[in-house]
Amino acid sequence: MLKKLVFGLMALLAATGFAFADVDVNKGDQAALDGIKGIGPTKSKAIIEERTKNGAFKDWADFESRVKGIGEKSSAKLSAAGLTVNGQAKPGAAAKPVASAASAKADKAEKAADKAADKAAAPAAASAPAATAKPASAPAAAKAPVAASAAAAASKASAK
Repeated sequence: MLKKLVFGLMALLAATGFAFADVDVNKGDQAALDGIKGIGPTKSKAIIEERTKNGAFKDWADFESRVKGIGEKSSAKLSAAGLTVNGQAKPGAAAKPVASAASAKADKAEKAADKAADKAAAPAAASAPAATAKPASAPAAAKAPVAASAAAAASKASAK
């Protein structure tokens, strides 16, 4: 339980740190650019190559014209995700949803921690000795095969 709590707090802190981080297209390295939703390794490499060959991007229009595949719509989405040009967000683009992005990442981290804890607890429950179990009543005995098959199905699903 303590591990789950510590992991959840660490994930929340990390998500909060990433949510506030804007990346300037003229200063960001490939890893920083990859961290922006909508930019993958290929696009970040193309941005860095263009910036290296022809100098820093002057504004959003310069960025859109020089990087293949970046247009009005995609640049607005990238700006909303935290990309800036010379420290400026794209005019008219929606503001980055900081709080919702942080809470969504924290929720994902918490679910992953719960799943990992459940996976770790499953082998311990399966290895419990059967000799310590009390004799089952007739109705409970009838339900036992159903519960065992459900546990086996859950175990197989988590193994995948």
